[in-house]
Amino acid sequence: MIFRQLFEPTSSTYTYLLGCEETGQCALIDTVVDTTERDLETVRSLGLTLTHTIDTHIHADHLTAAVKMKHLAESQIVYPAICQLPCMDIGAKEGEPLKIGNISIHPLFTPGHTDHHFAYLLDHGPQKMVFTGDALLIDACGRTDFQSGDAATLYHSIHEKIFSLPDDTLVYPGHDYSGRRVSSVLQEKQRNPRLGDNRSLDEFVAIMNNLDLPYPKKIDFAVPGNEQCGICPENTPEELRSPCDFSDQG
Repeated sequence: MIFRQLFEPTSSTYTYLLGCEETGQCALIDTVVDTTERDLETVRSLGLTLTHTIDTHIHADHLTAAVKMKHLAESQIVYPAICQLPCMDIGAKEGEPLKIGNISIHPLFTPGHTDHHFAYLLDHGPQKMVFTGDALLIDACGRTDFQSGDAATLYHSIHEKIFSLPDDTLVYPGHDYSGRRVSSVLQEKQRNPRLGDNRSLDEFVAIMNNLDLPYPKKIDFAVPGNEQCGICPENTPEELRSPCDFSDQG
């Protein structure tokens, strides 16, 4: 398998490339429209063909590159099936693996950050890898105070779907704001300040309800834009619209 972890600094988003060496097919998990050209060039430089873009959820902090990459690379758009978005090609459902060449990616329904969130488990090779989106972060977790979030639901999702995986499963988050790149299930079970050391549901809910986080800067245009798989809506600030341009690359 070919694997790359790519980073977009403005939203501190990780995009993950998973490629099948035998067939040359690859997928990108949680793309960002601002880095479309960079990510497609990475795909080409590895001799791969982008067949799927996979979003863990409808993001509030950036616009996905799904529809732009479909235009430029003819890739299929994967979103949680529960979203029922007209722009998606494939609806992710737990129990129905996504095939990328000879690689199987297993969707895990992990609501709580949003009511439609999915993580993706890769069991290919000597060690499992789970791409947790905004559900579980390194030493943190996704916020639950907007966009259909619910702290108790997130607690159960993490414990039942992620913490139930083998301890040595590598955890690759959707974001990190401190330069960290990877964790493990065991590390998060032991050290995560919000969830670790067998923290109770009531303790977790109290922590999440008292975070007092600022209103997301891009949510008012990112959410409606991502409900269209990455189209800039009319209320997108003019200075942020250029990445949405669909002009073909030279």
